[in-house]
Amino acid sequence: MYTATLLCAPALRNLEPAFVTALRNAWGGGDVIWLAPDEAAEFSLAQIRGNRWDVWREAQKRGVDLIVQPTENRVKKMLLADMDSTMIQQECIDELADEAGVGDRVKDITARAMNGELDFEEALRARVGLLCGLPIPTIRKVLEERITYMPGGAVLLATMKAQGCYAALVSGGFTDFTAAVATRLGFDENRANTLVSEGGALTGEVGTPILGRQAKVDALVEITTRLGLTEADVLAVGDGANDLGMLARAGTGVALHAKPSVAAQCDVRINHGDLTALLFLQGYASSDFITP
Repeated sequence: MYTATLLCAPALRNLEPAFVTALRNAWGGGDVIWLAPDEAAEFSLAQIRGNRWDVWREAQKRGVDLIVQPTENRVKKMLLADMDSTMIQQECIDELADEAGVGDRVKDITARAMNGELDFEEALRARVGLLCGLPIPTIRKVLEERITYMPGGAVLLATMKAQGCYAALVSGGFTDFTAAVATRLGFDENRANTLVSEGGALTGEVGTPILGRQAKVDALVEITTRLGLTEADVLAVGDGANDLGMLARAGTGVALHAKPSVAAQCDVRINHGDLTALLFLQGYASSDFITP
């Protein structure tokens, strides 16, 4: 059995009941269950329809995300999340670069790396190199003044953890940021790269080994093994090319507002909903949500 989930941006609540019902009827689905009025609904299916992606494109035009997934084991026991442009709305290195006066140069490299056009490790070294001499207090300044959290993240963490789920933040960014974000949102652990400093300023070097695409996959394997879980028990979410490995291995891999080349390689794509969409995907209703 499969479950089709339709959802939209919470601020718009533009999921039309007539559209949901028409799709259910066309696909011969089960009863429509509304998870949140005018925002999220689901129905069961005996099989995936051949016109799935044609319907997905039509839904996108309406501002609606459509996800079809196996019903079995869709409620997950672990969340594995990227940080930059996933749990927070910025790319930390881009914000540091703005403070260093090299914002445009670094943002261009970041965009190309996240789109899979550049080798991640080489791109990271190049960007960090441009931060040489940046005073350490700038990191705290960026955290306090420039970093904002992705809508729905706190509710996602609180709701899943209330059900006994484990949450890990695994980023190609930096521990100075992941430690703060993990504490704020309630992650059980965080992994990221280390910015090397000396004499109160960044040296322009990044500690090794560099945490990139393979390291995120390794984290998935190591953490699930340690907890006695399977990869099928994991809900992973990310937006960049370096997330593709863990998204492919996880039981449910979600491309969240992802780069086009990344989204094209994922079956679960959230382009309109916020992070609470990951709860709707598991069958949680808005009445089940916990606001910390």
